[in-house]
Amino acid sequence: MAEKQKGNDPEKTFRAGAVSATVWKNVNKNKEGKEFDNYTISTKRGYKDKEGEWKDTNSYSAGDIGKLKLVIGQAYEYIVTLKKEEQA
Repeated sequence: MAEKQKGNDPEKTFRAGAVSATVWKNVNKNKEGKEFDNYTISTKRGYKDKEGEWKDTNSYSAGDIGKLKLVIGQAYEYIVTLKKEEQA
């Protein structure tokens, strides 16, 4: 039986209502082959469809923008703190 490949787990998720930003850690290699951590942020908004099932989208209404700014800012601060700790 083939082994199921495990995906990269999220580092941390920040939420404001139905809007969230997730920080992902990826290990990359530079030209010399030295590994380094690279962080990315993904965002989404949850909603219920007509059948009442929860779905996700990366489309935001004007009312979501404040929440989106908040969670992206929190994710950015988290990444900056991680990088400072890695350099210490």
